[in-house]
Amino acid sequence: MLAYELYSFDKIKGFELIGVLPERRKNIKRITRDSVMSWGRMLWGDNADKRSIYFKQITLDHIGRIVWVNST
Repeated sequence: MLAYELYSFDKIKGFELIGVLPERRKNIKRITRDSVMSWGRMLWGDNADKRSIYFKQITLDHIGRIVWVNST
């Protein structure tokens, strides 16, 4: 299963994992950087807009373990 690890960046604390979003879309053409970022901001609210947010695309196995880190 395709998923995204979202990180925020703070100058003092560095990168912090803020969540993992599973990919729900069946049509791969609809997946863009902006769509992933918009979904993350929608889920984490207005505080997400004030942070520097980054994501890493990952592949999970059927029990949720990371089996592959996809380069984006």
